[in-house]
Amino acid sequence: MTINDNINLIKNNIFGDVLLVAVSKTQSIPVMQEAYEAGIRDFGENKVQELLDKYESFPDVRWHFIGNLQKNKVKYLVDKVYLIHSLSSVGLLKEIEKQYSKRGSKAKVLIEVNIGREDTKGGVFLEDIPNFIEEVEACEYVKVLGLMAIIPPGDEVSCTYYFKEMKKLWDSLKGNNYKNITMKYLSMGMSGDYKIALSQGSNIIRIGQGIFGKRNR
Repeated sequence: MTINDNINLIKNNIFGDVLLVAVSKTQSIPVMQEAYEAGIRDFGENKVQELLDKYESFPDVRWHFIGNLQKNKVKYLVDKVYLIHSLSSVGLLKEIEKQYSKRGSKAKVLIEVNIGREDTKGGVFLEDIPNFIEEVEACEYVKVLGLMAIIPPGDEVSCTYYFKEMKKLWDSLKGNNYKNITMKYLSMGMSGDYKIALSQGSNIIRIGQGIFGKRNR
C-alpha cells in the first residue's frame, strides 16, 4: 500500500473532530511530501534538530513536538511549533515560560501524563497533577490545551483501561475554570492502538508506522 492508501485507510476509521498527526521522525522530505500531497498538514517530530532541518520545506504545515524535550533546546522551538505534546516536568514548564517570554509569544502545550507510572517514560503522575496545575496557572506565556499520554504496551483490555483513565482525568479538568488551561485536546493513540484510543475519546492520534511503514533507523 502507498502512503496515500495508508492515510485514506486511517481517515476512514476517524469519526468526528479528530486531528491526525503524521509522525515524520527519521522520514525524508520526499517521503513526507507524499503525505503532504495526500492532505497531511500536521507533522510530529521528536528531535528538535530534525524539526528545524525540515521546517523550511513545508511552510504551511503545523509542527508538533512529540518527544522528550530537553530544557536547553526549548529556545529553538519558539514560534516554530504549533503544539508541544510533552510538557513533563515543572523544570521544563519554567524553561518554556522563560524562553517564550523573551519573544512575547505564547507556548501551546499538552501536559504529558505518565498514566502507567513507567520508569522509562516521562510525564506527570496522576497524584501530582493538582500541584502541576498550580505551577501552570502561575505562568504568563504558557497555555495548556490538553493532555497527552503514551500508555504501556498491552492487550486491548489493558489499552482500554489506560485510555479510559486518561479520558476521566481530561473530563474532570475540563469542568474547571482555569486561567491558562483548557481541555481542547486529548492526544493518545498511535499506529497499533489508535482505534481503541478513538473509542475512548481521543481527539489527536499520532501515527508514524501506520502511514510511512516501518522505519529504517
